[in-house]
Amino acid sequence: MTFQEFELPRSPAQDHRDQAPESARIAVLTMSDTRTHEDDRSGQIIRETLGWRGFEVVAYEIVPDDPDRIREVLMMWIADPGVDAVITNGGTGISSRDSTYEVVAALLDKRLDGFGELFRMLSWQEVGAAAMLSRATGGAAGDTAVFCLPGSSNAVRLAMEKLIGPELGHVIHELRKHRVSTKRDG
Repeated sequence: MTFQEFELPRSPAQDHRDQAPESARIAVLTMSDTRTHEDDRSGQIIRETLGWRGFEVVAYEIVPDDPDRIREVLMMWIADPGVDAVITNGGTGISSRDSTYEVVAALLDKRLDGFGELFRMLSWQEVGAAAMLSRATGGAAGDTAVFCLPGSSNAVRLAMEKLIGPELGHVIHELRKHRVSTKRDG
């Protein structure tokens, strides 16, 4: 057998990706005191990228950087059997108005630390040391995947193209695999 004929075994991750759902229902939340549906470029990038990958956007809202309002919307979507994942943008920085991270961290049952680490590593290549200012995070709230992105359109594009887009189906598959909640498997 030559080197070219040698076949590497499939990784378990590839097997899981193959079992991932071809579609899923996603809610998109933009945190901003100034953006509107007409000029929310980051929210548009998220929705377009999801559509290109065959995912259905079932809800989209813009809320002010208000922790109570953010928590209210997130809890509603996390409890909704028609929502498999939530992707937010905005409010992940360190200014006094940035509160998304605190709200989401309190709702997560399991964190995907690697998401934030990889996001900041990839961001480093684009913005240098400023990447450390992002508190992008992800995880699971019950059996709902939650990803929190910065509000920057470039950051959103990076996360959607390099991280969330390629793995969202896999993440949803993992959350559904041993599902015990009342959410439907769609």
